[in-house]
Amino acid sequence: MPKLEMLPATATPDEILAVLKRDGALIVKDVLSADQLARIRAETMPYIEATEPGRDDFTGRSTTRTGALVARSAACRELVAHPTVVKAAEIFLKPFCERIQLHLTQVIRIRPGQPKQQIHRDRWAWGTYLKGVEPQFNTIWAITDFTKENGATQVCPGSLDWADDYQPTDDQIGYAEMPAGSVLVYSGGVFHGGGANTSNGDRIGINITYTLGWLRQEENQYLSCPPEIARDLSPELQALIGYSMGSYALGYYTPPLPAGQGPEVVPPEFALGRLDAGAQFGSAELLAEVQAQIRGEKQTA
Repeated sequence: MPKLEMLPATATPDEILAVLKRDGALIVKDVLSADQLARIRAETMPYIEATEPGRDDFTGRSTTRTGALVARSAACRELVAHPTVVKAAEIFLKPFCERIQLHLTQVIRIRPGQPKQQIHRDRWAWGTYLKGVEPQFNTIWAITDFTKENGATQVCPGSLDWADDYQPTDDQIGYAEMPAGSVLVYSGGVFHGGGANTSNGDRIGINITYTLGWLRQEENQYLSCPPEIARDLSPELQALIGYSMGSYALGYYTPPLPAGQGPEVVPPEFALGRLDAGAQFGSAELLAEVQAQIRGEKQTA
């Protein structure tokens, strides 16, 4: 059975990425404190308990999936904006985009009796249309201990180059066993799936993933965290969930106002009351990046 490499909480983005690019997945141990775990549970459990289980085998008939975490939980916002994780995501994804964005937030609770999930790639959210592009940087934060018995995530290290229709054998599947407060970091291209829970307790993890700023998000952040909630977030988190231009001319809108009563073209920040955003496309810096890419001179972040 393959084992995932485990790094300490002090691991740098470069150390994380070295393993991620080689194996497709790794664990960073003991990142969250007991106090952070307690706050996360206190803020999310009412929503978790009110969530219905999945209605098919893939989502899990004994599994609950609770979203909209940016809007619902201040403690979960800290996970979304974790500086080491976000920096690693930016370095990992920016060869393929000017901006990264939040793709998904979801508490996954695997309850006793849940069978193994089908092994898959998360990048299949966009089908198999993307070739030669890595679209996704993913995390699963352990809110309870993850053990093989309670449903620790199945992971196939080294599967990044496998064909999409490949069927892993049992000896190619490892398990992301880790103590609460640790985080599984994995690529959108690695084969994985939820584990079977043969224990008598719930396995709770928080799936937070990031993607290229020009792709559609799996969880629609504009509806999960609408402007009336998003305007109270930090500018950095606002930008990460999508209230920013994905490129020079990607994401602007026209406020639906009577003729002459508002600007014609504004960036998403305008919806949050950021009038300083101006009535224009993206910044000159974004335009320069796009032009450099067209010239084959992609600037590095």
